[in-house]
Amino acid sequence: MRILYTLSIYIYVTIIRVAALFNHKARLWVNGRKNIFSRLKAKLKTDAHQGYRIIWIHCSSLGEFEQGRPVIEKMKKTFPRFRILLTFFSPSGYEIRKNYDLADWVFYLPPDTPVNARKFVHLVNPIIVFFVKYDYWFNYLHELKSKNIPVLVISAVFRPGQYFFQWYGEWFRKQLNAITWFFVQNEISYSLLKSIGSHNASITGDTRFDRVADIAAVKKEFPFVKEFCGKQNVFIAGSTWKEDEDILIPLILDKSARVKFIIAPHDTSDGRIKELTRRINKPIVRYSDLTAENSITADILLIDTVGILAHLYQYARVAYIGGGFGAGIHNIQEPITFGVPVFFGPRYHKFREATDLISQGAAFSVKTTAEMTGPVSKLISDQEYYTKLSVICRNYVEMNKGSTEKTLDVIINLGLFPAGQENNSKPDPFRSDNNT
Repeated sequence: MRILYTLSIYIYVTIIRVAALFNHKARLWVNGRKNIFSRLKAKLKTDAHQGYRIIWIHCSSLGEFEQGRPVIEKMKKTFPRFRILLTFFSPSGYEIRKNYDLADWVFYLPPDTPVNARKFVHLVNPIIVFFVKYDYWFNYLHELKSKNIPVLVISAVFRPGQYFFQWYGEWFRKQLNAITWFFVQNEISYSLLKSIGSHNASITGDTRFDRVADIAAVKKEFPFVKEFCGKQNVFIAGSTWKEDEDILIPLILDKSARVKFIIAPHDTSDGRIKELTRRINKPIVRYSDLTAENSITADILLIDTVGILAHLYQYARVAYIGGGFGAGIHNIQEPITFGVPVFFGPRYHKFREATDLISQGAAFSVKTTAEMTGPVSKLISDQEYYTKLSVICRNYVEMNKGSTEKTLDVIINLGLFPAGQENNSKPDPFRSDNNT
């Protein structure tokens, strides 16, 4: 089975290389991995960090990075003797966070072949490895297990429909034995792991709540966006796809709407922004072109940059989160931490926070513009109703904070780091006794 799995990796890489001839994202994926071992080796050898032990943290993409970020920040404070290598699978994570200042090195993860896994693990020689949420690369896991290197999965989620729990999933289930400990988000995930004989797990919750709470606590100011909003109510549509915009645009074009709109499409490429601009026949401005003058005259603000959406929800009265007509909704924790009620499409059932907030009345799943119009109107016009839902959202985030602390407490209690490494001053990286 491992041969078939590895063959699928080679086929995938071949497809990506072909796609790179005409697809920008695929081209970034391929180019970012060129000469990766020589570049990584050069950095590890020439940086002043040589001699330090390495913590390797892997994230699939940007969303998983935001999930792992509170743990990275906490470990940086708790274990200052160690250095952090951060890897990404997707360009949407790497290209945005390649200069993340709390990681000592940021790289793409080489494709999961046996040769790559051996070379990478030998070169990095991490003291411990973190995978965030999922992205189980089985050749890497096999190599790490053979070297007795602890592997932890943080904010993990499992569902009954996953291949691990199907009749054909025996080989995949066995690969999970390479995981030293799972930090799962909920009871369902914990029970599923137990059902296949995996008892090395703790229920510690979702670290994303800690991340969004930090964002809300230290608000970034966006003066031109604030000017754009003025004293009007603002509807923010974040991480939208075409299917989301199909039901949003009629609401945007409705002349009776008493709100301003901020739209942040999932794809912020120039072509995508131009396409969206053509569909909206109202005064519109891109964030990259926003000035003190046009911020006042525009009715629609299009966000054509990445990394700021989570902070913009502070200006929203109502939010719509995209992805619910595809694989699943994007991050609803970002708006609710500011007390903003949320709307999203019909495919939300994999996300506990969405089902919880729907049951509490502070979130709405919609399939059409008509289903959205009434609730949006009430949220804008009925202050008592809005305040009630806003409090539910804020309280939900507050109740779910603390996953990062729980995770670090378990890690320390498991004794996975050498004794005496916490909160010590930096060692001399060139001393020979630091290379053990």
